[in-house]
Amino acid sequence: MTHRITLIPGDGIGPELTAATQRVLAATGVAIDWEVQTAGADVMASEGTPLPARVLDSLRRNGVGLKGPLTTPVGTGFRSVNVAIRTELDVFASVRPSRSYAGVPGSMSGVDLVIIRENTESEYVGIEFAQGSPEVTELRAFAERHVGRGFREDSGVALRPISVTGSRRIVEYAFRHAREQGRRKVTAIHKANILKHTDGLFLEVARAVASAHRDIEFTDMIVDAACMNLVQRPQQFDVMVMPNLYGDILSDLCAGLVGGLGVAPGANLGERAAVFEPVHGSAPSFKGSGLMNPTAMLLSAAMMLHHIGEHDAARGLERAVEQVLAAGRAVTRDLLPPAEHARAVTTEQMADAIIAALPVVRA
Repeated sequence: MTHRITLIPGDGIGPELTAATQRVLAATGVAIDWEVQTAGADVMASEGTPLPARVLDSLRRNGVGLKGPLTTPVGTGFRSVNVAIRTELDVFASVRPSRSYAGVPGSMSGVDLVIIRENTESEYVGIEFAQGSPEVTELRAFAERHVGRGFREDSGVALRPISVTGSRRIVEYAFRHAREQGRRKVTAIHKANILKHTDGLFLEVARAVASAHRDIEFTDMIVDAACMNLVQRPQQFDVMVMPNLYGDILSDLCAGLVGGLGVAPGANLGERAAVFEPVHGSAPSFKGSGLMNPTAMLLSAAMMLHHIGEHDAARGLERAVEQVLAAGRAVTRDLLPPAEHARAVTTEQMADAIIAALPVVRA
């Protein structure tokens, strides 16, 4: 069977990582017909938008996409293309595993957890009002009338809607993921002690959903306490589910526990589409260097293979990556201690080593 899949190479280091990933996927024996769609900063000048309609049309048509990292300007410029794709396609569940791998410098042993992040609500809906705008003046007056207190006149304002619908489906997904993956516990992360009508709603819904899934242990934890506990004893966590912003922050924290963003894969899943991408950014200053770690992109591709039902190939790819990381002989600079950087290999050479470690494909 041939799978038709949208490929968004990304910008910065994205194209070289996706090229290496395509070679490795071809070596697994899975037949993929790639529909390549460019997006991001590189198409802004030529098409007037970083996310042309053709990209979303392709993802809707194929239902599955593999995406390299895309640049998001900090503080100015266009909003995140990554967030726009998630919102437009309603891929509401971000799944970001963090696992310890032998041979990865800085990795804490025994970490094996999954962050389930709600993708479409909270601060990331992008409902913001600029400092000095009439809307901020109106919101300030509204708050004074209805809450009894306002905020400083020179404020920018963002809204963070959290709904029963969005909370229920992400928590339901977390329990379904835990059950399907043979995991034992779901922990809801929140700040309900302070944000009582948003995070409080999320927690209330999470507890109600948990009551229908008695076969899986359920706990909840305030987000700042969760950060401390992750740093001290991450092994206590299994599946963690949370609103959007917390998921973005904690998934990077968890990546740090296992050696960095270079080994952090991700998936964005919805009812009608799924987009797989590494958690790390586009690192434009390293564009064209050929020296970047392909692990996160390859593990994201393995998640994609599981999604399309190619489980044997997915497991073979995961084992090959694990074997190459553990051996430490053909890995990029970031996967070596500083004293051994001179023997680092290129992106393509590491991909070659992973291909050599794959199970033999028999016709």
